[in-house]
Amino acid sequence: MNASPTAALDLFHPVVRDWFLSRFAAPTGAQALGWAAIAEGRDVLVSAPTGSGKTLAAFLASLDRLLRRAVEGTVERKTSVVYVSPLRALAGDIHRNLESPLAELLVRAGLEEGAIEAQVRTGDTTPGARQRMVRRPPHLLVTTPESLYLLLTSPRARETLRAVETVIVDEVHALAPDRRGAHLALSLERLEALCDRRPVRIGLSAT
Repeated sequence: MNASPTAALDLFHPVVRDWFLSRFAAPTGAQALGWAAIAEGRDVLVSAPTGSGKTLAAFLASLDRLLRRAVEGTVERKTSVVYVSPLRALAGDIHRNLESPLAELLVRAGLEEGAIEAQVRTGDTTPGARQRMVRRPPHLLVTTPESLYLLLTSPRARETLRAVETVIVDEVHALAPDRRGAHLALSLERLEALCDRRPVRIGLSAT
């Protein structure tokens, strides 16, 4: 599949496109090809070296969809994106690839803080924070394979996942060879059975 960087950026809302160009000279090859496939609603595996912008490729497509809804006033308080990483130390990567772009996009679009929310759910998340997520689900949920399993086994928590439209699995190369990967594969099937419609799967791998 061929996709030029310019054509790839034209897929986005003008606010998202202008934000990207204010931060980067042009999309990487992984981003341009990934966005084109994601826009078609296909399951996608983005396999490229570290530093090629894979995580932002997946997140930006999801942020674009949510931003369009927020601008139109149709965004709902439901979790529509689940990002799964085998790493519990997510803070730095998430700030760079999700929280910072999200905050800047909301300002550029003239939307209030919190119009689109992202939250992290891992084994370190406090019980109080977990309960708040059930009462007020984030639009984007960042979690680990183990925490996703626990969410799916909790009667109240799993109801917050029914509206999930996209599942992003990072570090596929680290998960695939072992039991964590097999366990996650079962969780993804359980999630698919739960959801109102089949979520699109986006895999990110360094090899």
